[in-house]
Amino acid sequence: MLLALALAPAFAQVGGPSNAEIVQLKAERTDEGVLLSATLRIDLPPVVEDALAKGIPMFFVAEATLLRDRWYWYDKHVAMAQRHMRLSYQPLTRKWRLQVSSQPIGSSGLALGQTFETREEALAAIQRISHWKVADPSDVDPDSRHNIDFRFRLDVSQLPRPFQIGAVGQADWNINASRNMRLITEPAR
Repeated sequence: MLLALALAPAFAQVGGPSNAEIVQLKAERTDEGVLLSATLRIDLPPVVEDALAKGIPMFFVAEATLLRDRWYWYDKHVAMAQRHMRLSYQPLTRKWRLQVSSQPIGSSGLALGQTFETREEALAAIQRISHWKVADPSDVDPDSRHNIDFRFRLDVSQLPRPFQIGAVGQADWNINASRNMRLITEPAR
């Protein structure tokens, strides 16, 4: 029994630390649809901070999936929403730029953008998600129970190839958090 207690922390850290945590998660059903608000805590590892300081953008993705409970099979996917965020540092102007889009942000840069003076201000904008519409009102069946799966992660697949290869198996590039919650079916007033 002592051996099991001693090995439990080692097995818990096999995936490595995630460097992200969902501090608060709230979903409400309104006349506009299902709105999600979240507060995150993100600790950028030194490797990620160094890459950002050299002008390499980091791509973050927030995903919300609305699921309807079913007793006879897996829960049914009712709706899904994604929010893609591109954080970059401009060394010449010494400004931080955050672009947000519902689609993956490519090299075209067609996304809502905002400029910040400091890294902390830009990260604060990433860490707060407020009244994000994740489903339409018609997606929610008032007679069924629904769950919301929320996930936030660093999308290493959009990094330059040398960083993708170097990120494999390294816990420093593991920035993700997820949580599941029950949706209250009574509309908010």
